[in-house]
Amino acid sequence: MKNQKMYEADDKMISLIRDNYDLLQSLGSFGISLGFGDKTVQETCEDNNVDTYTFLAVVNYTANGYGEFESDEKISVPTLLHYLEACHAYFLDFQLPYIRRELTESLNESDHLARLILRFYDEYAREIRHHMKYEQKTLFPYVESLLEGHPANDYNVETFSKHHGATDKKLRELKLLIIKYLPQDGLHNNQLTATLHDIYENEVWLRQHAEVEDHIFVPAIRRLEQKVKQSDVTKNISDMVFKGSLGQDSEALSDREKDVIISLVQGMSNKEIADHLCISTNTVITHRRNIARKLQIHSPAGLTIYAIVNGLVDISAVKF
Repeated sequence: MKNQKMYEADDKMISLIRDNYDLLQSLGSFGISLGFGDKTVQETCEDNNVDTYTFLAVVNYTANGYGEFESDEKISVPTLLHYLEACHAYFLDFQLPYIRRELTESLNESDHLARLILRFYDEYAREIRHHMKYEQKTLFPYVESLLEGHPANDYNVETFSKHHGATDKKLRELKLLIIKYLPQDGLHNNQLTATLHDIYENEVWLRQHAEVEDHIFVPAIRRLEQKVKQSDVTKNISDMVFKGSLGQDSEALSDREKDVIISLVQGMSNKEIADHLCISTNTVITHRRNIARKLQIHSPAGLTIYAIVNGLVDISAVKF
């Protein structure tokens, strides 16, 4: 049941666990150790080198569905990446084998139907391993390359998002098979019931894991892609400009000439520039001639490129 509480940085970490015991596994995936006493969420996160804002975003979303992440610039991609990698390791290396052992102990393997259930589980385990291994071999390295500023050209997060389907269908079928198959003897019935409970818990965990990827991680990667692409555009323009006649040998512009360029990029006419800079229209025309002579640039588009490359204007403020 949802708690309908928005957790904040100054809440006690122990209160989060008391309200949501299933967050214990999330703590481990974030790299947060137990034994935090009565420290707040922020104090605990800082002690463990975890971004507090990102931790709370995941906690509040998984606990109650809180959060709008499409334009959330505060989300830390490295923190999310580390969290998801650790979640995969937990599920593949511990949880899948653990459930398999529970099933083996709960079922009589001499029974034909029991063997079929185990085989069904093994098929599910292979499917989930394939799904997570794909992310580990393709998505996660791509994100790391984005963080380094050198993304692969043949991949993007939309490719992942379009093919990121549900992975719990087989798990639901397995639950139904077990419920219908419960044996009559007390010992195995109790063991199988406990195993079934753990499978239900894993189904919830998998759904929440997929939702964190879809609703927090993917939007964060989209924003990172945009930043890297914008940086690449600026770099390519810079390379192009400084390979030509606009490079270091160009005669330096005066501050007033730079003001004229900025005004031109903003779309002002000669008269508007004159009024803005408190100079005559003839003086503006003279400045423009000098700018064209020094830079060998005559078009507004060329001046816009020059202004972006040299930091006179921000590329995000320019309409293309």
